Amino acid sequence: MPQASSILPAGAYRAELRAAVRAARAGARAAMPFYGEQASRAKDDGSPVTAADEAAHRAIARVLAREFPDDAVLSEEARDPAGRMDARRVWIVDPLDGTREFLARNGEFAVMVGLAVDGRAVAGAVVLPATGVLYAAAEGQGAWVAHEGRRRRLRARPAPAGAPRLVGSRSHPDPLLVTMQEALGITDVRPAGSVGIKCALVAEGERDLYVHPVPYLKEWDTCAPEVVLREAGGTVTDCRGEPLAYNKADPRQPHGILAAAPGVAERAGPVLMRVYAAAAGGGE
Repeated sequence: MPQASSILPAGAYRAELRAAVRAARAGARAAMPFYGEQASRAKDDGSPVTAADEAAHRAIARVLAREFPDDAVLSEEARDPAGRMDARRVWIVDPLDGTREFLARNGEFAVMVGLAVDGRAVAGAVVLPATGVLYAAAEGQGAWVAHEGRRRRLRARPAPAGAPRLVGSRSHPDPLLVTMQEALGITDVRPAGSVGIKCALVAEGERDLYVHPVPYLKEWDTCAPEVVLREAGGTVTDCRGEPLAYNKADPRQPHGILAAAPGVAERAGPVLMRVYAAAAGGGE
């Protein structure tokens, strides 16, 4: 897999960011007519897929094919394209992150469109279709949130001293995460659905930490949210403290994700990494 690119000049991904926003909004518009329908089928991994997932994928793919026809696209709801591993630029798409939340009608789902260049996430848009909130960011340009015609910069705030406020999974609880919470003395936990929403809560300063220590997540779960939080001033790594990589042969993020507000990774990261390494037996 190609290695991560060097830091590029500010503004290098303006056109790509605009495309990501247009594609994510198109996906949100395509998904919402199905909101309230309960029909779904199980994919090979047991996760549900609905007509909304598929409609959102088609809408996103049309935008990306029109605006960046030479780029590869890796989507949760499409076959892996031939030649993807040879591509430097890959759009990484989750047409509906939080399908269970979509079916439950709790609003905690997102449409996410990210771009990876040379294995590094560099631009992304996260739209919450139920509310119309948009989070977007590109490398060197910062992050911003827009809603009802108003737009503002996102700047993650340093967490206060003490145990961090955690945002946890609503659909995928895990015993290893409970062990991590106990090791840090965490008692303030807010459940949420989509990974995009979890990272946005950290970027907004409403939460301090999001950890998912098992290899359930895929690249399309993390690409766009990573850029948003990173450009807002937070940190995103895996549970070993290593950068997340993209355009891998296997799209899993095998060591999960650790997303944190400024200063939290430095304070809590060593504890979390020790717990993670112990659970993994010290191996890979």
